[in-house]
Amino acid sequence: MKLDEFTIGQVFKTKSFKLTKERIMGFAEEFDPQYMHLDEEKAQQGRFNGIIASGIHTMALSFKLWIEEGMYGDDVIAGTEMNNIKFIKPVYPGDELHTIIEVIDKKTKKSETGILTVLLSTYNDKEQKVFEGDLSVLIRR
Repeated sequence: MKLDEFTIGQVFKTKSFKLTKERIMGFAEEFDPQYMHLDEEKAQQGRFNGIIASGIHTMALSFKLWIEEGMYGDDVIAGTEMNNIKFIKPVYPGDELHTIIEVIDKKTKKSETGILTVLLSTYNDKEQKVFEGDLSVLIRR
């Protein structure tokens, strides 16, 4: 979709994605090698009572789910910023996540492009919000 096809207040819901312990640990090994993501014994003794996904992993998964909805298609030129990032609740192995996307702002930049900002809110299968963040992209009009 092009910028002019989106409306402020418009809402989309993604499909769900189930996180496994193997995926959590694989991501963490490469991008966030902290004990709460990798060391089961130490994580069990910590405040979360077990392995949890990296917040960065949750954010990346939220973005993936949105992109896979296909609303941007080839009209997006580039991401421009992410703001108000909040890691609200831990994500555990076996959690099934989905993202609700709300269009919160759009601005014309030039005659052929603009900036679209959406709010990504990600929930687990208990309908608890686990992540939230604003994403802005440069997009064709």
